[in-house]
Amino acid sequence: MTDEKLNLTQEWDKVFPKSDKVDHKKVTFHNRYGITLAADLYTPKNAVGELPAIAVSGPFGAVKEQSSGLYAQKMAEYGYLTIAFDPSYTGESGGQPRYVASPDINTEDFCAAVDFLSVQENVDPERVGIIGICGWGGMAVNAAVQDTRIKATAAMTMYDMTRVTANGYFDAEDSEQTRFEKKRAMNAQRTEDYKSDSYALAGGVVDPLPDDAPQFVKDYYAYYKTQRGYHPRSLNSNGGWNVTSSLPFMNLPILQYASEIRSAVLLVHGEKAHSRYFSESVYKKLNGDNKELRIIPGASHTDLYDQMSLIPFEKLNTFFQENLK
Repeated sequence: MTDEKLNLTQEWDKVFPKSDKVDHKKVTFHNRYGITLAADLYTPKNAVGELPAIAVSGPFGAVKEQSSGLYAQKMAEYGYLTIAFDPSYTGESGGQPRYVASPDINTEDFCAAVDFLSVQENVDPERVGIIGICGWGGMAVNAAVQDTRIKATAAMTMYDMTRVTANGYFDAEDSEQTRFEKKRAMNAQRTEDYKSDSYALAGGVVDPLPDDAPQFVKDYYAYYKTQRGYHPRSLNSNGGWNVTSSLPFMNLPILQYASEIRSAVLLVHGEKAHSRYFSESVYKKLNGDNKELRIIPGASHTDLYDQMSLIPFEKLNTFFQENLK
């Protein structure tokens, strides 16, 4: 299959500084739905032989120029060949219509990244891992359920997007009637979208920020809407996902078979994160002695996006060294 020709920015437009310890280039690969994905590839300078490799994506609604690229570049400094990719329909990746999220296709995006890494001449295909951040932490765990080539998975400040979409935060909307009303509203939007031949956007992070916004919303604003993390291609920084993207997330619990993962899983969450219960719930489902939940004292959800003093990169390196032998 020939990859679609994408319009890739060649200039450094990340929200983090470029490292002088790694080489960087843009690459593309395709998933099994024929969508071409854009990625930044980071290689340790002067690397020789076949390297262990890691694919990184997330947070949900972010682009590779934000948190995932920061993680990929840092892990490359430890000696891994890494890619940070834009999921289907977002960022510089292909796919029409734009700004669609899918529990199936976005899980497949991780598996497609493993396809790409596994055939690189300078990668050992038996030593491939993945890192998912926020909503892509849940996708990463789901990918580990189905893709036995993934030898190690790290889910950072994880969201289960299917659970929060269906049940609301802290499962406060867990009733059949509430879900029915949500689905009725979104299906009405489907009709309007078809009439207008366009897709209504749900809106990114709220702006302006209400005075009474919850702390986690203030934290999102502080990342996505300020110089710290704003990026013009980021859905969270701008107009957000299509409204109707939420429909399949209400119907497909992605972590139902998490107990069947046989490879290593590391879950990392902030002590003060509103989303901490997602990782704690998944950890209870996981079996075996190669599963770990690491809670970072004092950290919020978004601290693990970019706060270098709080992200446990040494732990990540040790985890992948041990499990990508």
